[in-house]
Amino acid sequence: MDAFGPAMVLGLCFGMMFGFGCSLAVLYSIYLGGYRKAVGDSLAEEKPKRWREALKRIEERRAQEIATAQK
Repeated sequence: MDAFGPAMVLGLCFGMMFGFGCSLAVLYSIYLGGYRKAVGDSLAEEKPKRWREALKRIEERRAQEIATAQK
């Protein structure tokens, strides 16, 4: 068991590091792809339907927050 212990600990450590690192890299690339798409949509002449709907929901939520704050 003495010979197997250090190898197991090293394997576990490297596995966790690579696992977390790869997961973070994948999530970051997904985030950047979505961010680039959002910036492109906001700069476009003709705004996409989904962008207009999201903006409408944001404006409605802000109006509702202002109305509740004034009460």
